[in-house]
Amino acid sequence: MKTVKPLGKLIAIGGNEDKGTYSSARVRKKYYLNFFELGILKRVVTESGKVDPRIEVVTTASMIPEEVGEIYRSSFTMLNCHNVGVMDIRTPEDARQPEYLERLRSCDLIMFSGGNQSRLKEMFGESEFLDLLTTRYQTEPSFVMAGTSAGAMAMSHMMIRGGSVPDALLKGAVKMGHGLGLLNNVVIDTHFVKRGRFGRLIEAVSLYPKLIGIGLGEDTGILITDGNVIETIGSNLVIIMDGKSIQHNNAPAAKKGTALSVEHMTMHVLAKGNVYNMQQRQFYVDRATHDAALAAPTEASPSPAPGSPPSPATT
Repeated sequence: MKTVKPLGKLIAIGGNEDKGTYSSARVRKKYYLNFFELGILKRVVTESGKVDPRIEVVTTASMIPEEVGEIYRSSFTMLNCHNVGVMDIRTPEDARQPEYLERLRSCDLIMFSGGNQSRLKEMFGESEFLDLLTTRYQTEPSFVMAGTSAGAMAMSHMMIRGGSVPDALLKGAVKMGHGLGLLNNVVIDTHFVKRGRFGRLIEAVSLYPKLIGIGLGEDTGILITDGNVIETIGSNLVIIMDGKSIQHNNAPAAKKGTALSVEHMTMHVLAKGNVYNMQQRQFYVDRATHDAALAAPTEASPSPAPGSPPSPATT
């Protein structure tokens, strides 16, 4: 069966603009201002293709939904977006309300806040809301789904539920579960660089080597088009962990607490504007280089993609 590429856009954001989780008002103000200077939220709006899109903010993951909702409403207003609603969905029953389903049908952009990613699966898993969200993402080119922190982590089918950073690279340090299933080929971690979450993403990919691990730094996001092409946006870094070439790997069989032993885990570091094609598992320096490479005629023995070092000869 031929795989159909999704027509909509996903934007996964690593954090810091995740309102309501800062240690003090001073810290919140710092990141709040940087967020707009770096333009991540502006890019989210731009991808909708409308000057003043209809926006819905889902605060389900947050433990302080009212505050988070109001901060996002204010944030979008600063970008001259005035058609903003907040979906304060706290139970699976709330998610079935006709009002919320109609608002989901009508919006141009839906934004999932940070908090606890497991709550998103609990509230929306196997629901009409999720079915409608998935259909719009798969079939409508102008539809944008964005998520920050927990809202980004929940986009995938296999999701990191949590995990101990001090115990990183010991079997069992990462807790896995099922997410919303909009992306089937990745696992996403957030607040990645400052919180040192390399170890738990390595374990996640070691457990599921067919998945591509994506670590999102703070003040950084990725725009995913065609369900396949990643473009880095924001000021920080995106880390790609690719387990396709793993050879020795004790993660699946190791007992809890055992040190991981993994051979040939491939890592890429993407800065702003860099592109990664998940189907090809190939890095490109920018979108133009990526598009030019895809438009070039296919040869029997293709050369390495522009923007990447030469690869060893294949067998």
